Amino acid sequence: MKAYFNRFTVIMTKDQALSCSHQGECYDDCKELAKNKVVIRQFKKIAKEDIAQELKEYGAWDKEELENHEENIIRILWLAANNIKEESLKCYI
Repeated sequence: MKAYFNRFTVIMTKDQALSCSHQGECYDDCKELAKNKVVIRQFKKIAKEDIAQELKEYGAWDKEELENHEENIIRILWLAANNIKEESLKCYI
């Protein structure tokens, strides 16, 4: 499944999305997903600046936080998982 952002698209399975989008803390789950070989390959193709700029537009992280690329990947994975989960639930409405 795909999560669309302004500068790139993130692809993950529905199960991966659900594992990173649930009640409670999702950080460790997103961090674990960031180690997935397919995910790593995807993010090697996306410019670090594009990820940081995308996150900046959410207004939830300051400039210093957005300088940490590894954390930015985890943040984008969380946002992508939430987007995919939301889209997948629409088919049940």
